[in-house]
Amino acid sequence: MTDYVDLAIKYGGYTSLDRVYLTNLLGTIPEDLRLRMITPPPSVLNAYFAELYQKKSPKEAMEYFLDLSRAFDLFTDEFSFDEGKPFIRLNLSGKSYGLAYVNEELACVFAEHPAAAITPSILFEIAEIFPHCLVFEKDGKICLQEAGPEVVTKTEALTALTDLITLEDGRFKLSGYNQEELLEQAHTYSGNLSFRSENRTAMIYIDRK
Repeated sequence: MTDYVDLAIKYGGYTSLDRVYLTNLLGTIPEDLRLRMITPPPSVLNAYFAELYQKKSPKEAMEYFLDLSRAFDLFTDEFSFDEGKPFIRLNLSGKSYGLAYVNEELACVFAEHPAAAITPSILFEIAEIFPHCLVFEKDGKICLQEAGPEVVTKTEALTALTDLITLEDGRFKLSGYNQEELLEQAHTYSGNLSFRSENRTAMIYIDRK
């Protein structure tokens, strides 16, 4: 019981003043329903996520959501606004999307009303919202994964606006200020593409494996 109460106070929108109340309340609920009972509602989850995003950073907001996903078993591979588990709401190009974690390392963005195709522009838009992440399409889903450290072995100017960077792990990275030009350059290489945007610089990673 103590573990559930501590969890509720840490993440569920309750305070230490609610400890006795929670203990008594949870004592009347079957154990298999207690975790669901203390899971923060979507309104609390989204409000705290937005506050962390604005006052601290997108990375800290995502880490908070990952911690909650671990603590309250919010990991999912069912992406729907009707699925039942709380998720983060996003507005992308005027349309409603959700964000949920699949596992410890991978999150997915999903549309309330799925579009016919996932476009580079929507991937870049998500990358601008979460600049610490790589954004890519996999099996028809929009995926996010935290970008790891990079070791550059070579940098070459392709145009006045675009650089080609070779990374130690074998990936190419196209970096520049014009998304359309980056996409044109990316099409001359073969490999899986990941998108990133940071400090107004757009990036496309090309995994040649």
